Amino acid sequence: MISNETPVIANSLWSATAAYSSEYPQLVGEQQSDVAVIGAGFTGLSAALHLAEQGLKAVLIDAQHPGWGASGRNGGQINVGLKDGPTGIKTKFGDLWGNRMIRMAGEAADLVFDLIARHGIECDAKRPGWLRAAHTHKTLSELHKLAEDWDNHGGGMIQLDQSEMQRLTGTEAYHGGVLDRRGGVLHPLNYALGLAEAGRRNGVEIFGETPANQITSEAGRFRIETPKGAVISEKVLICTNAYSGDLHLRLSQSVLPVRSVQVATSPLSDNVRQTILPEGNALSDARRLLLYFRQDAEGRFLMGGRGTYNDNSTLKQIERLKRISVELFPQLSGVQWEYEWGGFVALTRDHYPHLHELTPGVMTGLGYNGRGVAIATAMGRVLAKWAAGTKADELEFPVTPLKPLPFSFAKETLVEAEILRLKLLDKLGL
Repeated sequence: MISNETPVIANSLWSATAAYSSEYPQLVGEQQSDVAVIGAGFTGLSAALHLAEQGLKAVLIDAQHPGWGASGRNGGQINVGLKDGPTGIKTKFGDLWGNRMIRMAGEAADLVFDLIARHGIECDAKRPGWLRAAHTHKTLSELHKLAEDWDNHGGGMIQLDQSEMQRLTGTEAYHGGVLDRRGGVLHPLNYALGLAEAGRRNGVEIFGETPANQITSEAGRFRIETPKGAVISEKVLICTNAYSGDLHLRLSQSVLPVRSVQVATSPLSDNVRQTILPEGNALSDARRLLLYFRQDAEGRFLMGGRGTYNDNSTLKQIERLKRISVELFPQLSGVQWEYEWGGFVALTRDHYPHLHELTPGVMTGLGYNGRGVAIATAMGRVLAKWAAGTKADELEFPVTPLKPLPFSFAKETLVEAEILRLKLLDKLGL
C-alpha cells in the first residue's frame, strides 16, 4: 500500500505485487558524499547507480522510499521518444542539440533493458514493442508521418493499417497506428526497487523517510539538512519531478503536477487473455487526453488515463476507465476490477523534459510528460555525467534557464480548465 496518499488512488497493483523490499533506514547523523541525490525515482536511482559505477560516492535520500512516487505507480510502458519527432526536435533545438536529444531519446529504452540485464533486475521486462493507436484519420496520418520521420533518423517504427492494428490489439476501435519496436513493458515498482538494490550493491547509501528540508552552501560544499541528520556533498542532484514540494519553490512552480489514474482486473482466463493484445504489446492512443493499456505478467488487464485533483472527479474517471475498457473489449464485461491507483506526473509548458542548473553545483532534471520510464532513466545518466565532471555543453541534453509557469499559484484551476479544453478537442476530433 502506498502510504501518505489519498485512499482514492492508493490501491496499487504494483505495491501489492512488489518482489523487493522497500525498507530503507532513515538518515541519522551526517553523511559525507561526492554527490547528494535527492529523490529516489527513476531519475535519482539511475543517477546514483551511474555515479557509483564511475567510482563516486553517492548518497541518495527520499522523503518516502525508492519508487514511492510516479516511478512506482505508472503503467509500466517503456515508451521511446520525445513530444515531437526528430525533425521537430531539430527545428526547435537546432541540429547540434537536436541530434544529441534524438540519440538519447531513441536509445533510452536500450539503456533500461541494459540496466535490467546487467544488474539482474527481476521486473517482468519484455520488449514486444509499443503501439500508438489512431482514433481518427487525422491522427493516423500524423502517426504515419512520425514513423516516416524516424525512418529518416535511424528507424524504429512500423506503420500499421486498420487490419494490422486490429490483429495486434483485438479491437476494431482504431483506424491504424504505428508499432515502435524499441518499446516494451515492465513492473515499474520492481524496476525502481531493483535499481535501488543495484545501487546499494555498488556502494550507494540510500535513506528513506528522509526529506530534504534545506540546502545551504559553505566553503565550496553543500549541506542538505534532513529531520535527523545532514548530507555533506560536493554537488547536488535534485530528482523530485512532480513531488518537488517546497525544497526549491521556483522548481516546483516550473511544472504542472497532473494526476494519472489506473485500474486493473484480476488475472484473466487464458481464453480472454489471448483476445486482448495477444503479442503482449503496450498501447497508448493518440488522444490529447490519452488512454493507455496493457496486460501485466499475470494476465491482468490495466487501463490508465488522466485524473484530476478532486477525489470525486477522480472516482468518476476510474469508473470511466472501466467502462471504456469494456467498450473496447466486451469480453471484459463482468470481470472483477481488483486495483485502482494513481500518482502525479510532471507536465512542462513545452512538453519536453527540462535540465536546469539551479545554482553552480546543483542540477535538476524533470518533466517527463508521461514518458518517465525510459527518459527519466536516461536523464539520470545525463545528470551523473554532469556531476562526474562533464561540461554542460558536452551533455546529451541542453541545460536551460528555469522558468516558473505563469499563474503557478493556481495550478489546480489551470489543470482542471486544461482537461476540459482537451476533452472538448478530443470529442470534436480536432
